[in-house]
Amino acid sequence: MTDTIMQAYLAVERAMEQYNQALEDHVVALRSSEASDATKLERMTHGAKAMRDSSAIYLSYAKFIAYGMPDSEEMIQDELQG
Repeated sequence: MTDTIMQAYLAVERAMEQYNQALEDHVVALRSSEASDATKLERMTHGAKAMRDSSAIYLSYAKFIAYGMPDSEEMIQDELQG
């Protein structure tokens, strides 16, 4: 696949990682806060997990496309190692 597509994929991957880390940091801060609202903490905890899971699915497919939609996952691994 083109370098432009691969660079865009990597940028999205980094952005998702940063976003998920920011959500997790916020959940940790809410847990640590004595003034934390239990309902908000629960919703943020579930939301952060849902985003992490959803972004993993999204990135898996985005990676597949960025590598030119190969016939198998092994072909991606071969390209990464080669």
